[in-house]
Amino acid sequence: MKVAVIDDNTVNIAVLRALVRHLPDCESFEFNDPAHALQWCAAQEPDLVLVDYMMPTMNGLQFVDAFRALPGCKEVPVLMITASHETEVRHNALNQGVNDFLTKPVDRVEFLARSRNMLALRKSQKSLSDRAAWLAQEVAKATAEITNRELDTILRLSKAAEYRDPETGAHVLRMAHYSRLIGAKLGMSESDLNMLFHAAPMHDVGKVGTPDHILLKPGRLDEAEMAIMREHAHIGYEILRDSPSPCLQLAAVIAHSHHEKFDGSGYPGGLKGEAIPLVGRIVAVADVFDALNSERPYKEGWPLDKARQYIEDNAGSHFDPACVRAFLSSWLDVLEIRAKYRDDPHDAALHRPLPPYLNTKETA
Repeated sequence: MKVAVIDDNTVNIAVLRALVRHLPDCESFEFNDPAHALQWCAAQEPDLVLVDYMMPTMNGLQFVDAFRALPGCKEVPVLMITASHETEVRHNALNQGVNDFLTKPVDRVEFLARSRNMLALRKSQKSLSDRAAWLAQEVAKATAEITNRELDTILRLSKAAEYRDPETGAHVLRMAHYSRLIGAKLGMSESDLNMLFHAAPMHDVGKVGTPDHILLKPGRLDEAEMAIMREHAHIGYEILRDSPSPCLQLAAVIAHSHHEKFDGSGYPGGLKGEAIPLVGRIVAVADVFDALNSERPYKEGWPLDKARQYIEDNAGSHFDPACVRAFLSSWLDVLEIRAKYRDDPHDAALHRPLPPYLNTKETA
């Protein structure tokens, strides 16, 4: 353990150095200049400080005051060496964080006893600190494991929805990245962006509750069938909303709100403007844009300029204008995401029959 000795008198330093040698597993570092001692303490963090009170450039109280302000030095034990008659000094020193005193001339037995006590205290402090750091690390590991399991659950639920909905895995990946781009431009925090990225692919999970004869109907849906189709937003919300997972709770909000329109003409609640949750407004832009310009066997993808123009033209009606601006201002990133996450030609979704709702204005 490191023992810092600060005294302007070389004889006193020699005496204290000799005494420190009798302490087990200790090494002394001596300074006759308090300023130099502070510099060393800032870099090394001693385990015990022995400091004289009477010093010319900086007295012991001033040294302790500066020492306690150093990072990691608030709890380091300090023994101050004073004359036996300096009672007021001792009182002031106690108030400034001195732990114990030695009186001049220093008694060997007293020095060893008090120093051992102080070093035992320091060992306990370091042990507690190490234990706290270990516990924090273990908590972080456990939290990461829980998070990974949660994300795995989300991924599997998303895949379950994909098997019933004729869209590709690349689509949900692209729209998740687009959503993150928009959120970043709107000033969302990094933790919120990560949550949005993982929750966005769950937007259509409610389609697992849509009957096959409607979801995969080869012809156009009538009004009654379209009403059932629209229920997927509420079904998704009901599936997800009671989860204790914050990510799944956010996914519930997205599932429930991403078909709302800024002018109030959307579903299921006919919400208008900022009454629509922000994440729903963000995902609406990302989802529709990717659906428009994605190529499928049953439809040609729109040219990028046309899809972009559609998003821009429907700002204020279908889409939140702020979300549209955020999306378009990230256009180079949008193109990069689109190029990076292309559809797999072997994806089963590409070979499913055309569901009628994809040929209607509902997608947009």
